Amino acid sequence: MQKPWFLLCILAVSCTSPIHGQQSSWQNLNTLRPGEQIQVRGIKALKITGAFVNVTDAAISLQAESGQQTIQKPDVRSVKRMKNNHRLRNTLILAGVGAGVGAGIGAAAHHSCPSTQTFCLDIGGRSLPAAIGGTVGLLGGAAIGAFIPTHETVYSVK
Repeated sequence: MQKPWFLLCILAVSCTSPIHGQQSSWQNLNTLRPGEQIQVRGIKALKITGAFVNVTDAAISLQAESGQQTIQKPDVRSVKRMKNNHRLRNTLILAGVGAGVGAGIGAAAHHSCPSTQTFCLDIGGRSLPAAIGGTVGLLGGAAIGAFIPTHETVYSVK
């Protein structure tokens, strides 16, 4: 029972991990538009989310809830664009995977009635538990996929 959940988690992580080219260039921040929602993570466990204001060669500025913040370039570990542009894709992929895993578990969990048993209800055979498992897996996978955030990493240093 633990293997399907482990595989589902691995798939979810692989679908949401960013696969971008060179993220260590400070010049990537020039692609941000003023007012765009971003998240800046600093070296000292600092995490600020707000609207992008501007970027210079020395610092990045954003409008957070607490006011305008300016973080110097040496203090910035990563900058992420906070739009959820792959939510539908994640929902469909994980709904399909969930349906397949659920149907497989449902079919494997089915047990036939032994011939020595006098009363046994085996309605639908193996297909009914597979259909129920598939439906539960579909709904669960769709719910998980809908809530997985996919934020694009614009700048990142090790």
